[in-house]
Amino acid sequence: MRAPLDMSAFAELQGLLDKLAVFGAEAGGGVTRLLYTEPWRAAQLFLEERMRAAGLETRFDRAGNLYGRLLGADPAAPVVLTGSHVDTVRSGGRYDGAYGIAAGLLAVAALKRTCGAPLRTLEVVSLCEEEGSRFPLAYWGSGNATGVYGLEDGAGIADADGITLAEAMREAGFGLEAQTPCLRRDIGAFVELHIEQGIALERSGRRIGLVEAIVGQRRYAVTLTGASNHAGTTPMSMRADALAGAAEMLALLETRAKAAGDPLVATAGRLEAMPGTPNVIPGEVRFTLDIRHDEDAMLESFCRDTLAAFAAIARRRGLGFASRIWLASKPVPMDGGLTGLLERACLARAYSSRRMVSGAGHDAQLFAAVCPAAMLFVPSRGGVSHSPDEYSAPLHLQEGAAVLADCLYELTYGQEWQR
Repeated sequence: MRAPLDMSAFAELQGLLDKLAVFGAEAGGGVTRLLYTEPWRAAQLFLEERMRAAGLETRFDRAGNLYGRLLGADPAAPVVLTGSHVDTVRSGGRYDGAYGIAAGLLAVAALKRTCGAPLRTLEVVSLCEEEGSRFPLAYWGSGNATGVYGLEDGAGIADADGITLAEAMREAGFGLEAQTPCLRRDIGAFVELHIEQGIALERSGRRIGLVEAIVGQRRYAVTLTGASNHAGTTPMSMRADALAGAAEMLALLETRAKAAGDPLVATAGRLEAMPGTPNVIPGEVRFTLDIRHDEDAMLESFCRDTLAAFAAIARRRGLGFASRIWLASKPVPMDGGLTGLLERACLARAYSSRRMVSGAGHDAQLFAAVCPAAMLFVPSRGGVSHSPDEYSAPLHLQEGAAVLADCLYELTYGQEWQR
């Protein structure tokens, strides 16, 4: 099985990624493109223009997800969808999310030029958000498309400036009744191409990663409340230092995570101490937790026991303790049939591959609840991601796009695929 496309179909892939990286570009080389900001909006409009130039029908839904459609001969058949998310973390790289969109767009455009109309409708999507970098909520794009969220869920969620998600959405021109509803009930398969964001492919010398499962995640917001007081006149024995309590908790977090062993990982990615003055004892501290594992029972027990240990530290130190979970996703297996299809595409092109678990969350895990879903990875240099230093070689990017195109060709032009 192999689509009638050679590597020349993806020669402009790096250039397209470079153009997309202009939206949200920072002086230090990073990209910051947060949900509903002006760089985000400009990127979506740029992609809409590119989709139209490729001859695709375009539309935005109410949440801001952008779709480019290549209509099939059987419009009643389930849609085959590919793509990824357009948002970034703060000071992120130019490949995470964007690569899956750019490669999907070039693959669909090349199939249209070479093969004409498919049997089944083929779409590429630029999902509005996945990272959770602006608001304490992730997968807003795929969540609205799959029914996990509704637009009303954005009313009570605010960013660091107090702007609610619903307000930001309206300011960006979305959330309107006249726009296409978000929920999709017509998707027959979803295939997401992504950089690995890890070092396994590079170290093993394999060219393509075939994802068998995506780890589960728990994300928490933790608040410790003590007492602000003078740093010079308050005896050590009389302090309720919220930052000292947080330091003890985070040291324990690292110890517990190392004892649990791979593949469990635990991270405190953000920490704020108030009032943040050099000569004042911090009276309040807020920090985040990100905990992941590919077994739900292990994930549950680690989180439960760790939070209980944190609460005990707070009591001993005379601190108030509160934790709020704002993301809870279970480990999600990918579809075996689609993964096998990708594996055969690798064999046909003589690309070495390996099956693996994704330690990062992806939109594919939400689509897996409503349709067969699959993911494939290309190598990341040094395993670096969510950083201006994020990099994947142009040849690796093109190879991943070629395997994706082969898979899409089989799913939408092939006679034998039935779901």
